[in-house]
Amino acid sequence: MYRRTGNAVASDFMAYPDETPKPAPEPAPEPALEDLLEEARRAAIHSYSPYSGFRVGAALRLTSGETVTGTNVENVSYGLTICAERAALVQAVSRFGPAIRIEAVAVANLNDAPSPPCGACRQVLTEFILPDAAVIFPAEGGVRVMPFRELLPLAFDMKLVSGVRNSSHK
Repeated sequence: MYRRTGNAVASDFMAYPDETPKPAPEPAPEPALEDLLEEARRAAIHSYSPYSGFRVGAALRLTSGETVTGTNVENVSYGLTICAERAALVQAVSRFGPAIRIEAVAVANLNDAPSPPCGACRQVLTEFILPDAAVIFPAEGGVRVMPFRELLPLAFDMKLVSGVRNSSHK
């Protein structure tokens, strides 16, 4: 069902059986997303990834027009590693407060490998991202753009749990 891509990181397996044709290449993204992707590439240069060598950068465009970047920071205890997307989000909240909203996300790596946001990053982003925010990332065969709601259609949401309220997040 899965085939190995030869990359030893999170996107090691791609869900395309050998007999299934690969999807057609995505059309070129809009210039604003290309610029955001370039910001993510620049952030990846600063990656601290001595264990995997997988250098990732992320750029978030906020609804305020600000762009915030982050890069992955590994730790010898892999579970303590922080991904580029979460690093950018933490910086955005630190700089602009918890009322921020994200209207676009770009993820890039310097390893020429597919790297959509991981599941943990998707769940953390869901607290601050607009459902239709564009997410651009390297995929097999080129760059892919899709709305966030398609990346994480069934996000865990405490607002749906009876009696739980968070007054700082509306």
